[in-house]
Amino acid sequence: MSWNESTDCCTWDGVTCDMLTGHVSGLDLSCSKLNGTIHQNSSLFQLHHLQTLNLAFNFFNVSVIPSDIGRLTYLRQLNLSGSSFSSKIPTEISYLSNLVSLDLSFSWCELDQKTFETLLQNLTNLEVVSLSTVIISSPIGINMSSSLRYVDLEATNLLGVFTESFYLLLAYMDLSHNLLNDTIPSWVFNIPSYEYLMLDHNRFSRLDVADKLKTNPAIKVLDLSHNQLSGPVLRSLENLIFHIIRYHGRVAKSLSQVLRVLLLSSCELKDFPYLLRNLKKLQILDLSNNKIHGPIPNWFSRMRWDSLQYLNVSLNSLTGHLEQLHQYNLRILDFKFNFLQGPVPSSICNLSSLELLDLSRNNFSESIPICFGSMAELLVLDLRKNNFSGSLPPLCTQSTSLTTIVLNGNQFEGHVPLSLLNCHRLEVLDVGNNAINDTFPAWLGTLQMLQVLIFKSNRFHGPLSPCQTKFCFPMLRIFDLSLNEFSGSLHAKVFDNFKSMTKLDGSDKGEIKYMELHNVGIYDIMYKDSVRLVIKGQDIELERITTIMTAIDLSSNHFEGVIPKTLKDLGSLWLLNLSHNNFKGDIPTKLGQLNMLEMLDLSWNRLAGNIPRELTRLNFLAVLNLSQNRLVGLIPQGLQFDTFSNDSYIGNLDLCGPPLSMQCRTSDPSHVPQPFEPEEEEEASL
Repeated sequence: MSWNESTDCCTWDGVTCDMLTGHVSGLDLSCSKLNGTIHQNSSLFQLHHLQTLNLAFNFFNVSVIPSDIGRLTYLRQLNLSGSSFSSKIPTEISYLSNLVSLDLSFSWCELDQKTFETLLQNLTNLEVVSLSTVIISSPIGINMSSSLRYVDLEATNLLGVFTESFYLLLAYMDLSHNLLNDTIPSWVFNIPSYEYLMLDHNRFSRLDVADKLKTNPAIKVLDLSHNQLSGPVLRSLENLIFHIIRYHGRVAKSLSQVLRVLLLSSCELKDFPYLLRNLKKLQILDLSNNKIHGPIPNWFSRMRWDSLQYLNVSLNSLTGHLEQLHQYNLRILDFKFNFLQGPVPSSICNLSSLELLDLSRNNFSESIPICFGSMAELLVLDLRKNNFSGSLPPLCTQSTSLTTIVLNGNQFEGHVPLSLLNCHRLEVLDVGNNAINDTFPAWLGTLQMLQVLIFKSNRFHGPLSPCQTKFCFPMLRIFDLSLNEFSGSLHAKVFDNFKSMTKLDGSDKGEIKYMELHNVGIYDIMYKDSVRLVIKGQDIELERITTIMTAIDLSSNHFEGVIPKTLKDLGSLWLLNLSHNNFKGDIPTKLGQLNMLEMLDLSWNRLAGNIPRELTRLNFLAVLNLSQNRLVGLIPQGLQFDTFSNDSYIGNLDLCGPPLSMQCRTSDPSHVPQPFEPEEEEEASL
């Protein structure tokens, strides 16, 4: 309403004007929190001289892309990526004959086959097309404009068989996550301009390369993972690699441009590809989730890949020893889920750039090399479920980079090493299921980033002493000391500093996030932190840990005395398990304030008195176990309590009322519902 002819919009953020004519030539409103609907009569379509329009990453309310977009005939760049448009992409987009770059990726749109063909055939200036996740559901056999250099058709429901009519002069082609099947033909590799070729996550069953290559492909990145390749795939690959090397050897002054990335995950491979001997410039090699069995070949162990930074041979059936490694620039080394045995070679300590080492779920034995404690760049050390023995390694003797240490499921003994005090960035420490014999190391509370602490199933003993420092375990969210020999009363101040359990992080705003490490090294991967917890009486592995998950498990120890009422302050607590101890006294009524609690297990103790009616306020409570105690009186009813069965209460001989068959005797005062009463003051420090 305040617009007038003197308004100069050319100074506004996101607005670009032609310096000679004054016409608006560019409009960039990406990531601007726009929402609603763009109507057909929008003044946007009166900007007839617009050459660049970027509305990416807004929220247009799952509305339709207006057909009037076709009026902006001067457009050279159009980006509507990730802006929550829906329905069909209008045919009028194919009228934009001056387009050089078109990005409609990550929308909920559909593109009919005719418009799709017109876009790729008739827009003769088009160089870049990104339609990732747009539903096309079209056969793959389409001719394309010779101007195209970059085409991203990932996850677009493309189907059928590769045909030579799909001839491209591209540097980058992504056809991953589609329904393409049958054979990857040799002509695909006869296109000399290809540098990036992504054909992963399809249904290809054969690779037809042998003796049919006419030219020398320039491929640098090749992804054939997650297909159904079988037959003489290695011979075909070997022939392909030979031609790639020959091409680069002729064109380049050195072999520095030879294939850098080779992704062969989930390709039914049974052996290490012998062709790898020729790929001395590899940076990324993924052979995971295949059927490779037997010992690691000597020739593979002796390979000196000076450029190799990522090596993943996980989820195979490798046996024998892991020999000395010579890939000194490795940043990620992943051998999990194999059958490797014997000691870990000390040569790993020479990998000075290593950030992630995952040797979990093998049969490695003996002690861990002491030099692991001085690997300066190491972020993740995962050695769970092996047969390692001896003392826990003195990690972080010189390094403070480690964020995750998982040694669960081995045969470690002795004490928790004091060197862990130097792990200032540590977020996860899991040494559960070992034979560690120590008292509770309260000094770990000084690690300000620690979020997950697992001591489960060891030989820890003595009291659970509170910290002596002001800021103690401030970020701790998962605390599992179950199946140990801890004893004594729980001090009222033990939980005082568990600040991350007192309330939900308001910054999350309901969004579920996970503990994981993004973009490790040069490869876009994620290491997902995982944990095993007892849920509903079963030991369950949670493959991902949400940042709002909070749990305390002190079960199967020798704790005694009363349950501290200070637990009431842990308002975000999700799981509380104090079962199989010697707690006595009443169930604190203030546990009814734990309004996020989903699992409460107080079974197999010596608790007495009534079940507090305040517990019926726990709206999210899905699992309740109060069995095998000395509780009396009427079982409260209402809300979640109406869903619990007899199993929640068995072994309490003086409980009565539904769901138990025993009726309450109204003449017995202990069986009469009691009114809410304020509790006595918090217990004093013990």
